[in-house]
Amino acid sequence: MKERILKASVDLFWRYGIKSITMDDIAKELGISKKTIYQHFADKDEIVKEVIEKELDCEKSDMERLKSEVRDPIEEVMKASEYMRANFATISPVLFHDLKKYHPKAWTLFQKHKYEHIVHTISANLTEGKTMGLYRRDIDVEILARLRLEQIEMAFDTTIYPPQKFSMMDVQIQFIHHFLRGILTEEGFKLYNTYIEKSVIESNHP
Repeated sequence: MKERILKASVDLFWRYGIKSITMDDIAKELGISKKTIYQHFADKDEIVKEVIEKELDCEKSDMERLKSEVRDPIEEVMKASEYMRANFATISPVLFHDLKKYHPKAWTLFQKHKYEHIVHTISANLTEGKTMGLYRRDIDVEILARLRLEQIEMAFDTTIYPPQKFSMMDVQIQFIHHFLRGILTEEGFKLYNTYIEKSVIESNHP
């Protein structure tokens, strides 16, 4: 039952944001009473914290698996963009705003994940790309890793990219390609273009 509650909560939070979803909504989604939910969770804040913890663990595992399956740093970035498109396309733009404003414990978990895992992953990709001659030698790994991290979060900022006008996923994809094209060497551009051509062919021939 606890896993069912968490799964239903993820689906609702991702679609509608966190603030707008009540314990009644979660109970209705599952066809159970609120009392049953309170047997497993003290309050909504605890649900949010466990949801975020579980989702971050899943993302970490997925990224580690993705890393083991790619041949080079550019392919890693391209595959990561495909992963984002598949997994983040339905996320409500207000999710991060709600998390930051109303659920500090869960937000702290997310911030820890950002700086202990995501920055490390981006830095490793940049370092490997430099070593392989695919990324420019003059790039500062630490500066650009943090820049890329902030780009990811900025795409969720509805004051910059209001959802009435922008698709959050389109913004994320634009950021990824803008960032990547700014650090590629000539050799890197050739490899990047082969991946672009391949993705276009695959999207036209499902």
